[in-house]
Amino acid sequence: VQLQASGGGMVQAGDSLRLSCSASGYTRMISHMAWFRQDPGKEREYVASIGWSAGSTDYADFVQGRFTISKGNAGITVFLQMNNLKPEDTAVYYCAYRTKRGRSFTRAAPLEYDYWGQGTQVTVSS
Repeated sequence: VQLQASGGGMVQAGDSLRLSCSASGYTRMISHMAWFRQDPGKEREYVASIGWSAGSTDYADFVQGRFTISKGNAGITVFLQMNNLKPEDTAVYYCAYRTKRGRSFTRAAPLEYDYWGQGTQVTVSS
């Protein structure tokens, strides 16, 4: 599975961005897709995830209703609509893909995801 993320950029506080991530390859066993972010020198941080069959969504507490994760209508594509961006949202954003395993898991744990995109930079100025 290959993931291609796009949509990052430089914006001002209060602006919006929409990130996209498309998966290709053998994707029949998809379980969830997620977005994480990472600042240099810090651990990768969970942002949001979506279950592919039921469309159930989950968000990190810091999102506070500002971000929305959704699936595209064609292929394996996931979006992250980010509104009211803050300077502390500045990071490299990564999409992640999890293969079905038939067991419960912690959505916020990076180790639970099997494939990662290359990251897209989001910079929010005050």
